[in-house]
Formats: sequence, C-alpha cells, structure tokens
Amino acid sequence: MTHAIEGLWPALLMPFDASGQPDLPRTLAHVRRLLDAGCDGVTLFGTTGEGLSFSVAERKSLLEAVLASGVRPDQIVVTISACALAEAIDLGRHAIALGCTRQLLMPPFFFNHPREAGVVSAVSQVIQGIGSDDLRVLLYHFPSLSNVTFTHAVVAELMRLHPQQVAGFKDSAGDLEHSLAIIKAFPKLGILVGSEAHIATAMRAGSPGSINGLSNLAPHLLKRVMRNPESVTPADEALIIDLLKLLSLLPNMPFVSAYKTALAEQTGDDTWLNVRAPLTPLDNTEAQAVRLAYRALGQNAASL
Repeated sequence: MTHAIEGLWPALLMPFDASGQPDLPRTLAHVRRLLDAGCDGVTLFGTTGEGLSFSVAERKSLLEAVLASGVRPDQIVVTISACALAEAIDLGRHAIALGCTRQLLMPPFFFNHPREAGVVSAVSQVIQGIGSDDLRVLLYHFPSLSNVTFTHAVVAELMRLHPQQVAGFKDSAGDLEHSLAIIKAFPKLGILVGSEAHIATAMRAGSPGSINGLSNLAPHLLKRVMRNPESVTPADEALIIDLLKLLSLLPNMPFVSAYKTALAEQTGDDTWLNVRAPLTPLDNTEAQAVRLAYRALGQNAASL
C-alpha cells in the first residue's frame, strides 16, 4: 500500500549559537548531510528539535531558509504544534503556501486530560483553519510528553471527518504492542514509529517508515534496516541498542542534550552542545560518560 509519507525522516536536531539563537549555517549543513546519507527527508521543529522553544516567526524564517538552500518542499515534514490553535493554523498555512504539505501535529497538551471530543475538535479546527485539500496531517502521539493520547476512537473520528487530510501517525509511545495494534487497526494510515528498536518489526507489519532522533547520528545504519527489515543483521541490531544506551547512561539525562553531546563527539563540533531553556547541557560527568561510550563504538562508528 502506498502511503502519504514513507521512508526515513530524521527528527532534526537544531543547532544554536552560544546566545541561544538558531545557527542557520549548521542547520543547513546538517540537513544536507542527512539527505546525502539517503534520508527521504527531514522533520523540522519536533520534540528532538526543541520545536516548541521556537517562536512562530523563527519557525517561518528557518523553514524559508531551508527551502531557499535547495531542499525540496516534499523533503520536509513541518511540525505545527502550538499552544494556541490560531498559531498552529498560521504555521500550517505558511507551510502550505511554500509547498510543504506534510505537517506533524501534537494533540492539545496544555490542559490536563482533555476529553476525546475536545481532542477531535482541536485537531479538526486546525485542519479546517488551514483549509487546504493538499494538507497531509501526521498525528503526533507522544503521551509521555503531551499527557494526551490519540486513542483509536479519536483517530477513527478524525479520519471520518477529514479522510483526505489525516494521512499519518507518528507513534512515539515507545510501546511496540501499541504500534502493531494501530498499524492493524488503520491500514490506510501511514504509521511511522519513533522507537528505533521497533522499526524493523513495525515495517514487517505494514509501517511505511520512521521519524526518529537516532537518525541524526546514524542515518546509514537506519537506512540499512529500513531497506531490508526482513533480515536485519545481528550486528546492526546490537549497534542500535548500543546507540540508544547513550541516552540513559546516567539517571534523568535529558535525551535531547544526550543526542547533542553524541553529535558533538561525532562531528568534533561542540557548538552542538548548546540547547535552549528549559533544557540544559549535560553536566561534566554525564557528558564524559556519553563521549566515552560513543568512542567505545570504535570501528562500528564508521558505519553510522
């Protein structure tokens, strides 16, 4: 079955300068590196990319700059999640006007446990407000962050209301059984798993691809897995596990900061250590643990 989005779409880590401003040259170089490595596109302003710390103006400006650098609109997923529905609509309309039809939307996360009808209403208002038949929305399911779930009932109702626009589902629950259940329940919906260890299993069940953070570090590795999910090598399976361990070597490490520390080690560029509040860089003990574990990969790092 052909879905509206397929393949590998890194949840792009976003570089900042020492003052916390977006670093455009490094952003563009990172995007190009991932596309040159075979990624099908990139996902801007997601959780891994600290997207909700960007203002509406910053998101618009950076999207325009990425496109101006030669990246095609069909190589971009734009995250339009925002507290105010009017801002999500504004971001969505802006992206559509630039040809970026694939848009990632988190459920309303700023009130505690909204009812299913409220979740449906919020997403439906955004879709109606953007007002484009070309729009392809990916529902962003990340309950440990948003404290709100896209239940099967909510997904079914949104697909009934907007059968053309609701085209995908980004499953960041980290629960393989949940991923397999929603793949089975909604075969027409492109279910993209966020858990790298689950990609091959989910693809064998019908998932068309993945949006994930690890592909910032290991695009070649994950493309190998996705090219042939039926026969992933034990070495590649072990390498994915070793890389994911970098995120939890010590208790309570912020995963974005851990990813950035590993990328700084990989590239030799410590500008990647910068994050925006409320995130903080890893402390010296944490950073050294991540760097040493990355170096311990040895020759395997060359295949990432």
